[in-house]
Amino acid sequence: MAFINSQKQRELVITDRATQYGDGCFSTIGVKQGKLLLWPFHLERLQQTLRRLAINEPDWEQVFLQAEQFAATFTDRGGVKILISRGSGGRGYSSTGCDDTTVIFSTFYWPDHYHQWQQQGIVLGICQQRIGYSPMLAGMKHLNRLEQVLLKQEVEQNQWLDALVLNTNQHVIETTASNIFWRKGTCVFTPDLTGSGVEGVMRRHVMTLLSTLPYTLEFGDYSLADLLCADEVFITNALMELVPIKAIDSNYFQEQSLLDVLKKRLYTC
Repeated sequence: MAFINSQKQRELVITDRATQYGDGCFSTIGVKQGKLLLWPFHLERLQQTLRRLAINEPDWEQVFLQAEQFAATFTDRGGVKILISRGSGGRGYSSTGCDDTTVIFSTFYWPDHYHQWQQQGIVLGICQQRIGYSPMLAGMKHLNRLEQVLLKQEVEQNQWLDALVLNTNQHVIETTASNIFWRKGTCVFTPDLTGSGVEGVMRRHVMTLLSTLPYTLEFGDYSLADLLCADEVFITNALMELVPIKAIDSNYFQEQSLLDVLKKRLYTC
C-alpha cells in the first residue's frame, strides 16, 4: 500500500527532488499488533533531519494520524515507512521555490527471517568497501543511499546475511542496515557517528535502556581490533530490533548476557 500526500497512488512525478537528487529523508517504523513502535524517536529524527536539510516540515499531527491508520491494518507484525522529500521545484541543485513538501507512506509485512535472527544470531562478514567520512550528512537517514546499495551488493556476492562496515578512516561504523554495540566486561561500546553512519532509532532506545543498567556506555572511533576483543556483540535497527552476533568473519562470541537483559526491557519503558 502506498499513499502520496494523502492520496492512494504508486507513482511520483519525475520532477520531485526525491527522484532528481535524493533530496529528503525517511524513517521505517516497526508495528506490533497495530501499534507504532518508538514513534517519538522516529518523529524527532525526522524533524531534526528536515531542519538540517532546510526542508519545510509537514503537519506532524496529520502525519502521525495517517501512520496510526496504516499501523492499525496489522494484527501482528509489520512496518510503516515514511518518506519525505523537498517536493518539486528549483533549478538544478537550487532549492529556491520548493515550498510543497512531499510525504509518502508505504506499508510492508515484517520480514519473517528476523525472528530466526533474534533467536539464533547471525555471522557477519566484513565489507572491503568503505563508507565515506561526511559530517554534513552523518547521522541522518537521508535519501542518498548509494553507499548502502553498493555494500548490499558485496554482501549478496559473498552470500553473507549482513556485514560489518568501516569508514575511510578505518573506524568501525555499523553494518549495512543496522547499528552495532559490543560489551567488554561492564563497559559497552558503540561507534561515534558524527562523521559517518546513521543514528538509528533502536540504537537510541538501547542507549536509553543502558542508562538504567549497571553498565558504562562509551562512544568513540574504534578499530576492527577493538571490536574483535569483545565478550558480546549485537546489532540493532527498528525492525530487527536486537540481534546477537555469533561471529565476525572467523572471530566467535559466546556471551549475550547484556542482550538478554535488554530484550526483557525492550518495550517496557
